[in-house]
Amino acid sequence: MTQASESFFSSHDGVSLFYRHIAATASHNEPKALILFHRGHEHSGRMMHVASELALDDCDIFAWDARSHGHSPGDRGDAPSFGSLVADVEAFIQHIHQQHHIAIENMVVIAQSVGAVVVATWLHDYAPHIRGAVLASPAFKVKLYVPLAKHGLKLMQTVRGNFFVQSYVKAHYLSHDEERIQSYDTDPLITRAISVRILLGLYEAANRAVNDAAAITTPIQLLISGSDWVVHHEPQHRFYNQLGSYIKERHVFKGFYHDTLGEKDRHLAIDAMRGFIQRLYQQPPQTVNLRSAHLHSASRQESDTLATPLSLFSPRRWYWQSQRAGIALGARWSEGLKLGQQTGFDSGSTLDYVYRNTPTGRNKMGVLIDQNYLNAIGWRGIRQRKIHLQILIQDACQRLHQENQAIHVLDVAAGHGRYVLDALNGDILPDSIRLRDYSDVNVQAGQTLIASRQLQHMAQFETANAYDRHAYQNLPTPPSLGIVSGLYELFPDNDLVMQSLQGFGDAIASGHYLIYTNQPWHPQLEMIARCLTSHKQGEAWVMRRRSQAEMDQLVAAAGFEKIRQLIDEDGIFTVSLARKK
Repeated sequence: MTQASESFFSSHDGVSLFYRHIAATASHNEPKALILFHRGHEHSGRMMHVASELALDDCDIFAWDARSHGHSPGDRGDAPSFGSLVADVEAFIQHIHQQHHIAIENMVVIAQSVGAVVVATWLHDYAPHIRGAVLASPAFKVKLYVPLAKHGLKLMQTVRGNFFVQSYVKAHYLSHDEERIQSYDTDPLITRAISVRILLGLYEAANRAVNDAAAITTPIQLLISGSDWVVHHEPQHRFYNQLGSYIKERHVFKGFYHDTLGEKDRHLAIDAMRGFIQRLYQQPPQTVNLRSAHLHSASRQESDTLATPLSLFSPRRWYWQSQRAGIALGARWSEGLKLGQQTGFDSGSTLDYVYRNTPTGRNKMGVLIDQNYLNAIGWRGIRQRKIHLQILIQDACQRLHQENQAIHVLDVAAGHGRYVLDALNGDILPDSIRLRDYSDVNVQAGQTLIASRQLQHMAQFETANAYDRHAYQNLPTPPSLGIVSGLYELFPDNDLVMQSLQGFGDAIASGHYLIYTNQPWHPQLEMIARCLTSHKQGEAWVMRRRSQAEMDQLVAAAGFEKIRQLIDEDGIFTVSLARKK
């Protein structure tokens, strides 16, 4: 094994993070990579023994220092959010792909403890096409030992803001290996503190990854330490049992402490990893076909359950009925609730109201109710989605400009068109913008918005059906940037969505771009289904979530390849940029 080189890469927010790289010494037809993610409190140096002991010399080895750990910058044990750590993983993978010329499908990630939760969340939220992942003792649920500790930390965070918690874990609770124990106690780069926002963010992300593990289809090897003092076993097993992966295996190592890959008898775990990785590379990349998930999948079962009326004797029925009554009462004073009941809580009019984010009511109580309504987690995510749409619209315009291509925008379900028009604040402006919507109300409002901004010279708004493939043909100006936001999430049928995507495929030339959104997760699905109405003549708003892997497969079937993705901190809404192959 050659000596590791040391370097930095620029992450999603411009921060430079440290990593080590060991080049492969054995030749291979296609470059391959193993990417190592360390435990919480630690750094890449404490993972390099894994590279040596695996002895897979035909693979490049990469290992990072997570933000605020080791040689990477930041207040020790802190980050802007847990989501920023997940975005760091995506940036690291893209850096390896672009700078070291290794295909993402030829990468295997190995992650331990907190690092394993970060990676599991990344697999759920970004659906990367990696070859596989090894997760060792993922910290899905940390043993805090103090009753109601999590609730207490939330309360203290509300009062004090962000603060730091010192780790109670001693080295002799991590491993039986005396050398590892001593090195942990004397390593100056060990970070013993963790910020409360990262600790609580860890819990929230773990909940998403475990409860929705069916959305993860990456080949997974799960390594569990049998005598773990630090994390609970039950969520690890539940995660494994619910995985959507065709290829998965689980190993429980009796007597192992939490540092699975640093234990005294770690050769048992190393041997299992080596065999798993070699088997993955001996066969083509495995993909679970999700294009028929609308017919049979965990999300289909979930939506069917939400669409099923509750029993007259169910306490939940009476609970949700009381919630509906509260919404109806609040709509007497709150303009947002009133608009939602009139046009549907998923309508373009409602979304435009949420974008404007100005609490309005008939009186002070109505304004207060409206403020609470607009601050709901879903609406916060919608506004972040708008920001991400604008970022990727500007990104696509920049790419087209650099490629000396005209910028012709087509949005097929624009609502009032506000998020597209608000994106026109950069140095590079489109040559033309064609906005469409099925609703005459939205089209009229969008035309008014265009006129108010004096953009008639470049923008027009027309009525059209986004699901009519013929409506994408014979356009006066072929689009070089297609946009579809918030539409596919409202319709569960993948065959219907494919009509729209194939329309984009017909209209957009090779090398040009498509921006699309998705909703892989939502913590309030039952409340929405039981209490809110949709634009479909007052029907219940029952959603079928699409995993990011499912949505990306549909887009790929229409001839596009995802090249960039953004997601909000709660993991609810994604915005992706794809290029026509």
